[in-house]
Amino acid sequence: MSAGGPVPPPPNPAVSFPAPRVTLPAGLAILRTYSGAFVCLEILFGGLVWILVASSNVPLPLLQGWVMFVSVAAFFFSLLFLGVFLSGMVTQINANWNLLDFAYHFTVFVFYFGAFLLEAAATSLHNLHCNMTMSVQPLLSNNQYNINVAATIFAFVTTVCYGCSLGLALRRWRP
Repeated sequence: MSAGGPVPPPPNPAVSFPAPRVTLPAGLAILRTYSGAFVCLEILFGGLVWILVASSNVPLPLLQGWVMFVSVAAFFFSLLFLGVFLSGMVTQINANWNLLDFAYHFTVFVFYFGAFLLEAAATSLHNLHCNMTMSVQPLLSNNQYNINVAATIFAFVTTVCYGCSLGLALRRWRP
């Protein structure tokens, strides 16, 4: 023992961590915010992009493969993002959620914008003819063309939703 008295116990490490930095509400209250509504729209429209591109039988896999990857990955990560807030786990995980929200939506916005451009490019090749077993046929059938037009429109709408979420996340991240 030292001459100054007993040594105090070390601090509890669980108490010494700073609280998570998040300005969005946890639980069902997130659905009453613009950010929560945009995440729900991202999931809805992103799922439609995924379904539409898959139902076109992916006639241009080099272009539409990336669209499928982005739409499926963004769909599941947005579900995970919303699930973390709905379950209240956001208050239990020590992180700067405002920064994570901004980084996530920035990344997905850039990827989805690229996917939208690739889907539009694939759709614009409708009139391109290719030689298939001694007959010249259009690259996309009329049905595939119509499905790709719808997928392009929904990819644009989804990109706009991610852009709006990015703007809201930027406002929360930068005071």
